Amino acid sequence: MSGLLQVACAVETPEGVSLELRVAGPFVRACAWALDLSIRLAIYAAASILLVAGQAGLGLWMLVLFSGEWLYPVAFEVLNHGRTPGKASMDLAVVRDDGTPVRLPESIVRSFLQVVDFLPGLYLTGLISMLLRRDFKRLGDLAAGTIVVHRAPGTRPLPLPAVDPAPPPVPLEIEEQRAVIGFARRHAELTPERAEELARLAAPLVGDRPDAVAALLSQAAWLSGRRR
Repeated sequence: MSGLLQVACAVETPEGVSLELRVAGPFVRACAWALDLSIRLAIYAAASILLVAGQAGLGLWMLVLFSGEWLYPVAFEVLNHGRTPGKASMDLAVVRDDGTPVRLPESIVRSFLQVVDFLPGLYLTGLISMLLRRDFKRLGDLAAGTIVVHRAPGTRPLPLPAVDPAPPPVPLEIEEQRAVIGFARRHAELTPERAEELARLAAPLVGDRPDAVAALLSQAAWLSGRRR
């Protein structure tokens, strides 16, 4: 029975750190889904009572229904570290395959494909997909490149080092900013040699400075919003 609850899955982060993710199985995910469903049903019931009867009221209720079914999971997963209320209650979270936080595109894909997982009813297709895979991925997870894992209660991202902030010398895309901040959060887990090697890969940011790691840490502090 425990095999249906969770298994371990080893991944390597972009910084070269090996992590072991505890993958959530069908039973615990079903419990989280049931709680989220209960919350949505309560919202629909309240909306049906509060909205005025008639075509306008029906239209607003349909908008509430659409938002609950399609936008509810996306909003919580993106804004709450991959956790809907149901997942948070079961200490679960959606992450990308490499263990990094889920982003808006992945969350949208896995949410919109839940209709396929639901077919022909009661998420039978999704359940079969999960039981056939060691990582318990439903079709939405396969398409989005995501995985549902167990998270220890109170788990938070690693803190950034306490260094003076400095702006990057060149503009960075969002993904590049995430990579710099991710390096800063995990650099303490790396050997000095590995940290230096990775820092040197960001040549436009560190140039030929002898303190490449320190330069990236300062830029990460700036990108995270810290100012002198």
